[in-house]
Amino acid sequence: MRIYLATSKNTELVPFAYQQLLTGVLHKWLGKNDVHDEMSLYSFCWLKNGKASAKGINFPNGASFFISTYDNELLKKIIEGIQQYPELFYGMKVTEITIQEDPQFSEIQRFVVASPVFIKRSNAERKEFFYYNHPEAGKLLTETLAKKLQKAGLNAESISVEFDKRFRTPSIKGTSYYGIHSKGSVCPVIIKGTPQQIAFAWNVGLGNSTGIGFGALN
Repeated sequence: MRIYLATSKNTELVPFAYQQLLTGVLHKWLGKNDVHDEMSLYSFCWLKNGKASAKGINFPNGASFFISTYDNELLKKIIEGIQQYPELFYGMKVTEITIQEDPQFSEIQRFVVASPVFIKRSNAERKEFFYYNHPEAGKLLTETLAKKLQKAGLNAESISVEFDKRFRTPSIKGTSYYGIHSKGSVCPVIIKGTPQQIAFAWNVGLGNSTGIGFGALN
């Protein structure tokens, strides 16, 4: 399930690195929870409708964004939190909430990403980052999605994810989160699986760090 949120305009310039603020607002709406300590079964996109300047971003007509989760009870809790605390930051407040049920998906689905897809693997010696043009990118995305399906108690067999290699203008885009700059791929993805598995991916997003705004799917 997904909610689309509209906000009022900002009263102060919003910094480019607002992801930590947006993540903090989400956890404010959730109230006391340990969701941020777990593998995220939710996703949210970056703010839309902004006009960038040299020093930050303005939202003269307000911003819009969405939050999706496989857990409908979690989404209900978020809605209750929004109704109680509609403020975001820099003068913006939530003014409208629209609820969308899961669409009906086919067994092969192409998605445009609503935020960059971040892929990371770590070991004792180093951290590695992967982008749309890496030959292992699809395998790694599939691996992470399968783990999330298993965590939710769903069938993870026969699921596969890959970046759309026919897309002509992929790019890499990043943001800073508590001073750490992370980059992800802006490129459509193609998911093959059951309609239930694909709906799950639509809700929880792809790749790593969906809980801080990466990997959301339109």
